[in-house]
Amino acid sequence: MTERMPPLYMASMRYIIAGALLYGYARLTGTPRATRLEWRSAAIVGVLLLTVANGCLTVALQYIPTGVAALLGGLLPVFLLTLNWVSFAKKRPSNLALIGLVVGLAGIYFLIKPDKMQTENGLHNNLIGAGLVTFGNFAWAIGTLLAPRVTLPKIGTMSTGIQMLVGGLVLLVISLFTEPVTPWSILDAPPKAIGAMTYLVIFGSIIGFSSYAWLARNAPPQLLATYAFVNPVVAMMLGVMFAGEVFSSQSLIGALVALAGVVLITLGRK
Repeated sequence: MTERMPPLYMASMRYIIAGALLYGYARLTGTPRATRLEWRSAAIVGVLLLTVANGCLTVALQYIPTGVAALLGGLLPVFLLTLNWVSFAKKRPSNLALIGLVVGLAGIYFLIKPDKMQTENGLHNNLIGAGLVTFGNFAWAIGTLLAPRVTLPKIGTMSTGIQMLVGGLVLLVISLFTEPVTPWSILDAPPKAIGAMTYLVIFGSIIGFSSYAWLARNAPPQLLATYAFVNPVVAMMLGVMFAGEVFSSQSLIGALVALAGVVLITLGRK
């Protein structure tokens, strides 16, 4: 998607467009305006999840391979369950859930092929990329755990729309200061980039992020953590179906082990 277009700029456009569509739909269907407190709460969550967390991941991919980023991203459940344990809910995960966490991480490791783990960027770039993904995991965990504890709009489309609008606008400001773009650079984007962004607006943001935002408010962190194990499996399947990637026996084993971790965490929910 970043072909001839800077990554932060394209990410900001994706969230702004998706957020505007959701917010507009909410207003057109009779949803009342959000209060100042609801705007502020949704803005904080949106900046943590989209500006900081996804922004860090977007930049990190310029320094480290996708496989390394996927492996580090798989550590998100560790942040979620640990922060929920020591700070937010003060609730220790069950032993079965902790076993599932270890199993899921092992599955992610086997799912990422060894050739994807290799990098020639040098130690400095690798440390920058790994640090960005780690900080992004921390911000995502904080935003997720904060969502059910702040006053967000009751209607999901309104809440998610505000999160994406604010998160995207802040990301756009950062992009304007760090990348060679203007607010209207989207008009010069190549068709391939526009097509990829359209897909991400619909499936990644309107459907995917909206679903996650709803779960963050209605499901326990222990269940939310399982998505980090499912994402790489879905990405592998899409790669096989649309990008001609090879479905190796190692990938199959990794996918099954990761999904076994999801089952254990789900069964271990208190």
